[in-house]
Formats: sequence, C-alpha cells, structure tokens
Amino acid sequence: MELSCGVGGSAAAPPGPGPPHHPPAAAPAPPMEGEEYESLPSGASLGTHMMAGAVAGIMEHTVMYPVDSVKTRMQSLQPDPKAQYRSVYEALKKIVLTEGFWRPLRGINVTMLGAGPAHAMYFACYEKMKKSLSDTLQHGGNSHLANGVAGSVATLLHDAVMNPAEVVKQRMQMFNSPYKSVLACIRTVQKTEGFGAFYRSYTTQLTMNVPFQAIHFITYEFMQEQINPHREYNPRSHIISGAIAGAVAAAATTPLDVCKTLLNTQENTALSSVNISGHLSGMVNAFKTVYQLGGISGYFRGVQARVIYQMPSTAIAWSVYEFFKYFLTKRKLEKRTSL
Repeated sequence: MELSCGVGGSAAAPPGPGPPHHPPAAAPAPPMEGEEYESLPSGASLGTHMMAGAVAGIMEHTVMYPVDSVKTRMQSLQPDPKAQYRSVYEALKKIVLTEGFWRPLRGINVTMLGAGPAHAMYFACYEKMKKSLSDTLQHGGNSHLANGVAGSVATLLHDAVMNPAEVVKQRMQMFNSPYKSVLACIRTVQKTEGFGAFYRSYTTQLTMNVPFQAIHFITYEFMQEQINPHREYNPRSHIISGAIAGAVAAAATTPLDVCKTLLNTQENTALSSVNISGHLSGMVNAFKTVYQLGGISGYFRGVQARVIYQMPSTAIAWSVYEFFKYFLTKRKLEKRTSL
C-alpha cells in the first residue's frame, strides 16, 4: 500500500472503499507544487517527530552493533596480534570463538541510552529546518542546499548527546578492554581524565559528521527524487536510498572517523610508539598521529567495515522513520474520514 501525503494541503484518503452508509467524499484537491511526503502531517507535535526519530535511532545503532564493534577494532593503528583481522566476517567469527558469543555486543546499552534522545533531536531539528529553509530558498520545493544545511545543524544537537556515549562505547569495544562495565568505564574515565575526556573528540566528530550528514541527506533526497518522485510511502525506495546515502557518506568520511576513534580510545600502544605521553587531543594532532603510524592508508583503516555498517544501518533508520511517518499520517487520515 502506498500513501502520498502533502505537507500543507488535503491528503488523499487511504485506499479501499469507505463505509456504505457514508455519502461519497469530495475529491481531494491536487497537491500543490513542492508538496511532499517527507514531512510529518501538518499539526504533528514536536513529540511525534521525536518519538519517530528515537525509535529509528535505536534500531539503527543496535541492529548493526556487532559490525560497529569490528569497525572500531579494525581502525586500531597498532592492534594486538590477537586482534588483527582481514575481513568483517573473519573478525566476528574470531571474536565470538575466542572472547565469547556476547563480546561483539559489549557497550550496546550505553549506545541505546544515547541513541534515543540524540536521534529524537536530530530528526525533529532536521524536519523543522528543512521545511523552513525549503520554503525560503525554493518556495516549498525540494532544495538540496536546505537538506544539507538542515542535516548539518541537526548534527550539532545529535553529537552533543551522542559523543560521551561514543567514548564509552568504543573503549568497551576495544580488544582487552580493562573496563568491566559501562558504569566502571564512566567512573574511571571521569576520575583519571576528567569530564573533558567525554568531549575530547567532539570537534573531530563534528568535522566528520557535518560533511557526513550533508552528503547523507543530499544523497538520500536525490535518490528519492529519482526512484520515488511522488514521495509516496514506499519501503523499498527508502531502504535503497538510505543504503546508498550511507555508503557514499561513509566512504567519503572514513579518514575523519579513524581520527575520531583514536581520540576516543586513546590507544596506548599506538601513542607510545610515536613517543606521545599523556592524552592525545585535537583534530590536527590526531591527523598527524594517524599519518605517522599508518601513512595515507592509515586514514582508510576499517573502510570496508564502516561501509558495511553504514549501508544497512542508514537503510534501517530511514525505513523505520518513514514507516512511523506513514503510520501517523494514516491514523490522522482515518480520524478525518471517520468524522
């Protein structure tokens, strides 16, 4: 079943015959130029945007979490001989066989706690800014500039919430992690490195995620224009567009992700090998250190795992989010027709 919903005008009633005792409804007005399904129905509350985003974020980060664990390890610049992997499959198999079945899921609880509120703000901000900017720049039409700017601004809110969770998550994911639990990790980092450690990679995270999300949203909206021009609820188009958008953005920003991982994990063996004492901080220092340790190829460590992780995770996020928007729109239309 497909549903096309205009943002500001009357929406089509759901397919199927109405109750026999109701008089036939007047034909809905055709959608105005520039109307699209991408926004939630008019009158939807901020809480509705946030709920759909929170569910999408949690699903995105948890379903593919084992691959994310592998990505973190494959980005290690000086990995332990027992933690060297040639492929994602080999890594997962080796981790499960040598460290236990649940080891690839270590740290997933802190990710779920962070992903819910982070994505709630992320999608709500994106929808609001995208509509406002599109109205200004293209009179309600689809503006790639508006999509990119809205995604970039939404990232500022997302990362402010998610960055501390990322620090804890990646330290828990590393081989031979000394932390017994999420709480133990938080307490130890706070005690030994201070509160600033949870935001040491924030500027690098933003430097990575702002272009990532700009590329991601522009690619997603472009793909929707190509394969779903009428902006109907079409799960296949959302999955394909999300997967392609995630892959393109992930590959383009892998060097920044490698630097972010180094700042989050403070990989002791790697830092010692280049005579860095104390804690590494700052994007410029991270870039220099990655080059010292791995050269140009060092910036692309784990690119395969990153693309493999991002393709399904962004496909999941968009398909879940679009489903919630469809579901909420359908309920709104059913309430209208029952009056």
